[in-house]
Amino acid sequence: MKKIIGVLMVVVAVAMAMPAQAQIKFGVKGGLNLAKADFDKSDFKTSNFTGFFIGPMVDVTIPLAGLGLDGALMFSQRGIKADGETEKENGIELPINLKYNIGLGSLASVYVAAGPSFFFSFKDDIKIDDNTSWDIKKSQLGINLGAGVKLLKHLQVGVNYQIPVGKTGELTFKDTVTGAKNSYKSKVWQVSAAYFF
Repeated sequence: MKKIIGVLMVVVAVAMAMPAQAQIKFGVKGGLNLAKADFDKSDFKTSNFTGFFIGPMVDVTIPLAGLGLDGALMFSQRGIKADGETEKENGIELPINLKYNIGLGSLASVYVAAGPSFFFSFKDDIKIDDNTSWDIKKSQLGINLGAGVKLLKHLQVGVNYQIPVGKTGELTFKDTVTGAKNSYKSKVWQVSAAYFF
């Protein structure tokens, strides 16, 4: 929680320091999540879980510097596919990215972006069967790396890779001698489109 408050304070300070010529746009962002779990010590066969995300977005740009900041508050669907089992995980995602825009004329520009992403899961522990349970972290932190294109001043299309900071959850096997726990991290690819009003 202290990390979240610290990051939000930095974002507010940057927003207050931005010059008056900054352009602020509001819009809606949506797209696909492709999440894949990597287990620490297991031979599980994992594959991509496909989900979606959607929610309101704000984009702040300083025209002369090419720098900007964007943030969104989205309903996000993630999950895990391992050994034929699928578990869906819904939650709220809050990405905050620092962006650098390169203009290609009045109709288009490209951007690169990076920043933290916070995910707050709606799920707790899930009992898969009598011997196996899935423990999900309620709050997860990731680092975004992304790039994309802005078109006609209203449309943005991008791709994003999210690297987890810390574990996403654990699978616990109660039928073993030690009650083995297998932690994992979910790495997420995102393909998005946003429309600004």
